[in-house]
Amino acid sequence: MVDAVELIDNDFLRQFEVKVDNQLAKIEYSLQERKIFLTKLIIPQNVEDEGFKKEFLAAVFEQIHERNLSVVPTSPEIARFVRANRKYKRMLPVGVRI
Repeated sequence: MVDAVELIDNDFLRQFEVKVDNQLAKIEYSLQERKIFLTKLIIPQNVEDEGFKKEFLAAVFEQIHERNLSVVPTSPEIARFVRANRKYKRMLPVGVRI
């Protein structure tokens, strides 16, 4: 679902965005040095598909990986996603455990 639409890194608003059902799903972030802090996940209420959330997060993590940044998930939902997907744990900075 996320692959079919464009994932946008809106650096002005500091958020990753994707349109779903004519609404905006987004992940807010803060960028400091070579680390990106994922602070808030906002999915429209009418999007009940758990698969969408996983695809959206995976697309964001892949884009961050391409930019060679470390990820610090400060949102509980995003931290759960990292715990459930071991391949993204390698993107955590040294000393950060989830």
